[in-house]
Amino acid sequence: MPDSVIEESAAESITEPATEPATTTEALAQLEPSAAQTLQSANEVLNRLISAVKSQVIGRDDVIELAVIALIADGHVLLEDFPGSGKTTLAKSLGEAIIDPSDSSTSSEQIVPFRRIQFTPDLMPSDVTGVPVFDANSSAFHFRHGPLFAHVVLADEINRTSPKVQSAMLEAMGEKQVTVDNVTYALDDLFFVIATQNPLDLVGTYPLPTPQLDRFLFKISMDHIDRESELDVLNTYKERKDQSSEKITVSREELLAARKEIEERVDIDSAIKSALVDISRNLREDDRVLQGNSTRSMVLMLPALQVSAALRGRSFVSAEDIELLLPRVLGHRIELAPGVADINKVLGDAMQAPMEQLARSTLA
Repeated sequence: MPDSVIEESAAESITEPATEPATTTEALAQLEPSAAQTLQSANEVLNRLISAVKSQVIGRDDVIELAVIALIADGHVLLEDFPGSGKTTLAKSLGEAIIDPSDSSTSSEQIVPFRRIQFTPDLMPSDVTGVPVFDANSSAFHFRHGPLFAHVVLADEINRTSPKVQSAMLEAMGEKQVTVDNVTYALDDLFFVIATQNPLDLVGTYPLPTPQLDRFLFKISMDHIDRESELDVLNTYKERKDQSSEKITVSREELLAARKEIEERVDIDSAIKSALVDISRNLREDDRVLQGNSTRSMVLMLPALQVSAALRGRSFVSAEDIELLLPRVLGHRIELAPGVADINKVLGDAMQAPMEQLARSTLA
């Protein structure tokens, strides 16, 4: 499948830089002291979160890093997977690694680290958003918060629910809020959705509408892990199960601070933005493409590029970040013409001239 080709090539490139801590340290050392210290702190927070998830999820290093990039970039992730691929463990490990030491009511009672929603055809919007409940003692209605009020929400088999529920999810993902009985309730700043759908089982499903697909920063196809990783899963099952009291954690405040610092400190040159626009225009003008990507997709991609650069110890976005993330960002936003199957070839052709121009401007 074309998606598999993209996933394999992107997975190979995403894991290599993360295994070179010396390169990250060297790059950070070249920055001004204040900028280097700030980005070093953000880099440490992100890598601590990645390590926390890796301690529970084996053989998914590329998916874990993409999930963390999406979380910090304020995006969401759509996983195409099969049952038992580790999606619940990944989402739960990510959510439980985030702690909120605040004593405010919004964090202690309303916002929880992780929630899993199993989507079914009979699910109602109030089942995910929450519902007003009458309190006989006070003779008043009180809003009972639904499972969307969490840091990390696993929306399992999201394409099995009705368009009504999907519209509620669209508001939550796009606006970080839910509306119940004409009253709007804000979600947490760290609200993050990991949604799944099974590409092989289409019976009784409601395909996600284009606007909702466009809300997902990345679409990732999860194949079976390699033999050594699968053996490692079996050999370390009990050990990982008993690690609950020794889990690595990251505070909500640290993640929000890292998000802010990366946004302010990692530079995006105008040549990078020009390359993104030119790639998008090439795709829209390609006869093999029925529908190109939206302008919103490029806007959503900018913070993801910044996080990718920060993870690699750079204070600037480079062509490497575009090559790494662009297939994940645009793969599910492009509709190919009938008879065209190789999306990897279409993306490659669209990227060729803009990336060459980017290289020339960098050398100038």
